[in-house]
Amino acid sequence: MTLIALLDYASVFIFALTGALVASRQQLDLVGFAFVACLTAVGGGTVRDVLLDRNPVFWIAQPSYIGVACAAALLVFLTAHLFESRLKTLIWLDSFALAVAVPAGTGVALSLGQPVLVVVLMGTITGCMGGLLRDVVLDDVPLVLKQGELYVTAAFAGALTAALARPHFPDALVPLMVCAGVTWALRAGSLALGWRLPVYKSRPPRG
Repeated sequence: MTLIALLDYASVFIFALTGALVASRQQLDLVGFAFVACLTAVGGGTVRDVLLDRNPVFWIAQPSYIGVACAAALLVFLTAHLFESRLKTLIWLDSFALAVAVPAGTGVALSLGQPVLVVVLMGTITGCMGGLLRDVVLDDVPLVLKQGELYVTAAFAGALTAALARPHFPDALVPLMVCAGVTWALRAGSLALGWRLPVYKSRPPRG
């Protein structure tokens, strides 16, 4: 199994867990769990592959990705009641998923010889799009747009770090590990330490 495939499997599984946890908060049935888990798990990678014209899309070439997502959905369906705070579990699981998905998307773009801007965008899209689709479909405030939190910023910074580091390392693993570390450190710092970006606050018009 290639490094990119391993990262894709890991991100699919963890993102599927987050999708299923959101489904549990919405009290959906098992089919709903599977649908939301799969949407979350493969959404970002699907958009990435379509934009990069990878044919076929990764989960069509290897349907076992869908099996992994469905297994994660079943696991959460049977165990979600054990978590006292599903929201807290969801948010931290999502941070780990982000730190895996961003290197996966970044690695795909790097392997195709894409320029730095495209590499960074593909890493960011892979990390953020699945969760965005999940929250929009379930009519929830998208986690990626929570006020001032470092989410898209964390994904962007991780992907940019990998893209800039890749020419300096013969082993592709090193930049992707650094990417994962930067992405998770920023996201975890936002959650645990309150790191935020400045937000716009409207002001009354001058009289």
